[in-house]
Amino acid sequence: MTRLARYTCSMTPSLPHTGSCFLADEAATLDFGERLALQIASPAVIYLRGQLGAGKTTFSRGFLRGRGHMGSVKSPTYTLVEPYEEVLGGPVFHLDLYRLGGGQELAYLGLDDYLATRGVLLIEWPERAEGELPAPTIDLTLLPQAAGRTLKLMSVEASALAALPHDAA
Repeated sequence: MTRLARYTCSMTPSLPHTGSCFLADEAATLDFGERLALQIASPAVIYLRGQLGAGKTTFSRGFLRGRGHMGSVKSPTYTLVEPYEEVLGGPVFHLDLYRLGGGQELAYLGLDDYLATRGVLLIEWPERAEGELPAPTIDLTLLPQAAGRTLKLMSVEASALAALPHDAA
């Protein structure tokens, strides 16, 4: 007998609103993160996909800046979760699941507690535990291209598309 995921149904629902754009450099990635932070209301779950060095943490830094965080933003690669509780619009929890041994380890991270706060979860490497995660509000994929990156965005809400640069495809 197959077990259904704890937070989602057996398949992640299709996200109806899609868009893409080219982000030329780190500054463009930070800027996109800031703009998206202003478009998204809590609670939200944002999946961040892409290979190592694709810009997931850079996007997160911009998102947190857009929520008013002025301090440093480090990758939670070793801590697995970095909380930012004193930001505009409610808390933001930045999770990096790269080193996660399996989806069952999410309980040890306190995922239930983070979900109960009704904040924003920025989840890097969601594919490491996708069957155990809540369905995404937004699913972002960053693909390195030349000196920049291509961004693919899928969202439950059309408002997320407003954060894309005006010349986006």
